[in-house]
Amino acid sequence: MFVSWQLKPKKELKIAVIDKTVLTTDGDEHGSLNWILNNNKYCKPNRDLYSVSEDYYGFFPKENKKYFINDLDNFDDVQLKNLADRLDVIYMTDLYGIYSKDWYSDNYRGERSQLIYGGMSRKELSLLNLMKFQQKLILTEFNTIAPPTSRIVRTQFESMFGLKWSGWTGRYFYSLDTTANKEIPVWVISDYKEQHQNRWPFSRSGIVLVHESGRLEILDYKTDLKEEVPYIISAEINQKRFGIPKKLKYSYWFDVMLTKRSNNVISVYQIFTNTRGDSILQSLNIPNPFPAVIEHYDKDYKFYYFCGDFCDNPVKMILSKFWGITKFRWLMYPSNDLAERESFFWLYYQPLVSTILKNYYDSL
Repeated sequence: MFVSWQLKPKKELKIAVIDKTVLTTDGDEHGSLNWILNNNKYCKPNRDLYSVSEDYYGFFPKENKKYFINDLDNFDDVQLKNLADRLDVIYMTDLYGIYSKDWYSDNYRGERSQLIYGGMSRKELSLLNLMKFQQKLILTEFNTIAPPTSRIVRTQFESMFGLKWSGWTGRYFYSLDTTANKEIPVWVISDYKEQHQNRWPFSRSGIVLVHESGRLEILDYKTDLKEEVPYIISAEINQKRFGIPKKLKYSYWFDVMLTKRSNNVISVYQIFTNTRGDSILQSLNIPNPFPAVIEHYDKDYKFYYFCGDFCDNPVKMILSKFWGITKFRWLMYPSNDLAERESFFWLYYQPLVSTILKNYYDSL
């Protein structure tokens, strides 16, 4: 399989990745995309494969808590136009950014702190507009337009692509017991208590819902949910188009997006609530189901928005150098763990993005 991969011809595809949430040189927040690029032998004009640690715009970590930033903010209009002319694809992944306690204190509990760097800039929005006009492929996902992106830039992005963020984001947690699950951000616990009479009545699994205003609600398994985890549901036509399953659990961050009819919804999220859970979602104005992948792929422009943190998956880059490894994907993840994210990569993200890139490459 390794030899077969080595013998496969390289395919030049000029892609710009923008990632502003890179805490380590492993580049986990865009590693899944690089896995697909490497596995399919997409290469740069110099014939080198794309590097996780080097080939992107954004935040670059160095040793001893040093860093540098390489982005588009210093580009003038001519440079942006030249970049758009050269590129085939742009992928905006995690623009959430880097915060002081995450960077300087090795804090992974999610305490709020001062922003160091993050959010979509006006220059990046201008590049998207240029690429849209040239019918280049645009891929974006969760946290592209959420804070710290300014409201002005967000509104322009929404108008440009026919989307509207509801203000809500959410995530499944396998346990809401604060003594057992250290992945629950500290601010989730403190904000919920502040808004609910200092109570935290949770010990089972559940879905945390957070609004940009600061409002926080939780759907508790059995109390509000008939099934623990959200699912991604895809219609038969899209199952065949992209090689994705009809139904697959999704256990990571998502955002609740609304879309105009000019766009196509490839898949939706479904939260399986009971009557009490239904009433909570209705009170929050959260539709159920709601889009998971939004597409506009036509003669005027080619655009995708992934309504979740799709590109951040625990995948092993070495496996990208084995041709046909996807045939053995059922070996790559545990079947009985609702919190694992490997199955999402192998069963959904990899076939979806591989198909999108292949179709676009074949059209060039």
